[in-house]
Amino acid sequence: QVQLVESGGGLVQVGGTLTLSCAANEPTFRAYSMGAYSIGWFRQAPGKERSGVSCITNSGGSTVYSDSVKGRFTVSRDNAKNMVYLQMNSLKPEDTAVYYCAARSGGCGGTNYPILPYDYWGQGTQVTVSS
Repeated sequence: QVQLVESGGGLVQVGGTLTLSCAANEPTFRAYSMGAYSIGWFRQAPGKERSGVSCITNSGGSTVYSDSVKGRFTVSRDNAKNMVYLQMNSLKPEDTAVYYCAARSGGCGGTNYPILPYDYWGQGTQVTVSS
């Protein structure tokens, strides 16, 4: 069963930087299919609903960000390595959450990406920003 795997989370101080990675756990999917999927990043803070953070299309040619992270986070992908990244700069305490990546076969749909259906999800990685 294909699942996405996030890594790179951890504890960081306010203003710090973390880079999350997203990859597929199944080798064949990772090698031959992941590059065909748009990847969305989501987060869920304690007591809050899951919300969209960013999305990148399969080619990497289009990206979209939530207003709360625009200018601080950068999503990118390396299709040769079948990896997707979320670089998070200038982190704030309100960025503390479990971060998830998800893959969908269509595009990001612009700002609609948080409500579109996704085919595969990861288990999440914890990001904690301490003040």
